[in-house]
Amino acid sequence: MLGIGVGTMALVIVLSVFNGLEDLNRQIFKSFDPDIKISAASGKSFVLEKDKLLKIKELSGVAYVTEVIQDNALVKYNNSQMVVNLKGVDDTFQKHSRLKESLVEGNFVLSKDSINYAFIGGNVYMALNISLQNIIEPLEIWYPRNNKTISLNPQDNINSLIINVSGVYSLEQFHDDFVYVPLSFAQQLTEYGNKRTSLEVQLKPEANLRNVQDEIASILGSNYLIQNQDEQNATLFRAIKWEKLFIFVALIFIIGIASFNIFFSLTMLVIDKKDDLKTLSAMGADEALIKKIFFKEGAIISFVGAIVGLIVGGLICYLQEKYGIVKMGMQSAIIDAYPVKMNPSDFVLTAIAIIIITLIASYLPAQRAAKIS
Repeated sequence: MLGIGVGTMALVIVLSVFNGLEDLNRQIFKSFDPDIKISAASGKSFVLEKDKLLKIKELSGVAYVTEVIQDNALVKYNNSQMVVNLKGVDDTFQKHSRLKESLVEGNFVLSKDSINYAFIGGNVYMALNISLQNIIEPLEIWYPRNNKTISLNPQDNINSLIINVSGVYSLEQFHDDFVYVPLSFAQQLTEYGNKRTSLEVQLKPEANLRNVQDEIASILGSNYLIQNQDEQNATLFRAIKWEKLFIFVALIFIIGIASFNIFFSLTMLVIDKKDDLKTLSAMGADEALIKKIFFKEGAIISFVGAIVGLIVGGLICYLQEKYGIVKMGMQSAIIDAYPVKMNPSDFVLTAIAIIIITLIASYLPAQRAAKIS
C-alpha cells in the first residue's frame, strides 16, 4: 500500500506542477503577446491596405490594433553592445499595453512632448549596465541599410540613431531582451516605410477569440497568418505536453515495478495458505471463490494505496498552491514558488492507470490459488 500510495502521490504532484507551468506561461504570454497576431504567410514584412486595417479595427470584438515593426538590431551604450529584438510600436502600445505592470524602474513612456524614448527589458539593462539617471549618454541603435549596392565605407551600410531610455521592465528571462521604440523611430531606422512585420490585435473581454480570428481571416485571405496566443507559442506548449506525457509514462512504469510487491506478497500468501486452500475446497469452495478471495485482497491493497496517494498528493498541491511552500530559488517578477494547478482529469487518469496495473499484478496469484484448491 505504501509503495502504491507514494507512487500515486508523486504522479499527482508532478502532473499538477506541469499544469501550473503551462498556466504560468499563459500568464506571461498574456502580458507580452497579443490576443491575435497577424503576420505575413511568407516573407518578413507586408504592406497592409488601409481599408482592410480599418475593417479589422471596426470588428465588434476588437479593442485596438497595434502596428509593429520588429527585427534584430545592435544597441550600444558606453563601451558595451549587444544584439536585441527591436520592436517599433504605434501609440496604442503606450496607452493599453499590459507590459506596464512589469515596470521595475523608470517610466513606461515611448513618446512625450515629441521626444522619443526606448523602453527596455531587464536583460538589456543588466548587460549594458544602463543608468536611467545618465541622460547625457543615450542608447545608440544600429541597423543594416537596405542598399542594393554595398559601399566600401562601412558607415554607409548602416543606419544609426540615438534614443534615451525611459524605463525598464522585467517579465521573464526569454522575453527581457526587447527594446521598444516608437513606430516612427523604427521606420526611420529600418527604412521599412509603410511595411509592417505584424499587427497585434487585442480583444474586448467579452469577445469570442475563435470568431474574431475567423472574421479577420475572411478579411485578409490566405496570404496572412492569424495566430492566437497558444498558436504563437505552439512549440513551447507542445514541448510541455510531451514532457508531461513522458513523465506520466515513467512514473507509471515505476508504479508498475512497485506493484510487483503485490504480486510477490500474494504469491507467498498462496504458498503459505496451501493447506487452508485445500480445506476450503473440501468444504465446498469452488475455484471462482478462491480466485475472488485473493483477487479482492490485491484490489484492497491497490485501492487503498491509490486513494491515500491521491488524497495526500492533492493536499500537498493545495498547500503549495495556497502558501507557496516550495520556492523556485530565483527572483521572478511573476512568481517565486513552483506553480501548481490541480486538474481533475489527471486524478482520474492516474487512479485508473494504477488500479489497472495493480489488478493485473493481483490476477496471476489469484489464478494460481484457484489451481491449488
